[in-house]
Parts: sequence; C-alpha cells; structure tokens
Amino acid sequence: MRQTAPILALLLLAAGPLAAADSAAPAAPSTDPTQVRPGAYRLDTAHGKITWSVSHLGFSTYYGGITDVTGEAHLDPKEPARSRLTVTIGIDSVNGLDERLNQHLRSPDFFDAAKFPKAAFTATSVEPTSPTTARVSGDLTLKGVTKPVAFDATFNQAGISPVDKAYTVGFDGRTVLKRSDFGISAFLPLLGDEVSLRLEGEFKAVE
Repeated sequence: MRQTAPILALLLLAAGPLAAADSAAPAAPSTDPTQVRPGAYRLDTAHGKITWSVSHLGFSTYYGGITDVTGEAHLDPKEPARSRLTVTIGIDSVNGLDERLNQHLRSPDFFDAAKFPKAAFTATSVEPTSPTTARVSGDLTLKGVTKPVAFDATFNQAGISPVDKAYTVGFDGRTVLKRSDFGISAFLPLLGDEVSLRLEGEFKAVE
C-alpha cells in the first residue's frame, strides 16, 4: 500500500494536463450552415480552383483547370442574402494540361490573356435553395465582356482546420456557361459552346 499511493498520485498528476487538453480541444466541424461564424473571409488559394470541361469535336469531354483564383467573402449565416462574394481569376492559369494547347488558350482565338489578363466575378444575390445549398447570382467579366451568371453552391462544413488551425468554411459549386456569350467563339460548333465549371473553395476567417 505504501508503494501504491505514490504511483496513484503520479498517475493523477499526469492525467490532469491531459484532461485539460481534451477539454480545450476545438469542436468538430459543423455541417450546419446556420452555425457558421459571420464576418469576413479570404479564399485559401491553395484550395480554391476551377475545373472546366468542354465537348471536344463530339469525340470526348476534355477537362482542364484554373488555379490562379483569389476571393473575398462576407458571410451572414442568419441572413444569407446579405452575404457578399468577389472573385478574381488570373487567365494565364487556364490549363489544358498540354503546353501547346495552353499557348493557344491564351491567344486571341480564346482568352487573349495578354489583353485581358484577369476575369472577375461579383455576386449580386444569394438565394438559399435548401438548408445546405444556394443559388449565387452575379456579374462575370471575361475577355472584356460582362454578363450575368449564376452558380449552384453547396455548403460542406465549417470549423477549425486540423492543418493550419484556422477557422475554415468549405463550399463546392457548379455552373454551365456559353463561351460565345463572352466573345470566345473559335471553332464553333465543332468545339463545344457550353463549358461546365466545377468550383472548389475553402475560405479562411479574417481575424
């Protein structure tokens, strides 16, 4: 018994800090958008990108990506319609996974990146369509042309990221655009006019 008491005391002392650490552990991410922290957010450029696809001569669906995407958001979970979003895209980052194709995509036939190096989207409305989805409408400026567009956004989750310990909100989105609406009409109708976009965005809270 004389030896057991000191051992028990040591175990209790060791367990104390562990219990305190457990109680201070961040809560698990929430899939309830009403629990999102309101305020300003900035897109994590390492986890914000666009995947595009287009019909290639009717033989295949060709996929590529856009990686130079920056964005700012102000989220209001209680009144989603008051949320705001602006996104800027570096056209040089349009990537067809083939260097010759990339050079062609940057040429005047398509995006004319030298003359129009940036595209921009500014949201004008956010309309919830379900507890975790919304229709985001706004103005897209591409190749010097501004047109109204909309995309369907899905809320994934929000919480402390285990990687950088920052409060993070994650969304996915989808939309379809007609490239001819923005003056990108090369090789129509052989090359598809409709371009499908898949959007990925992780936004970090601005402290």
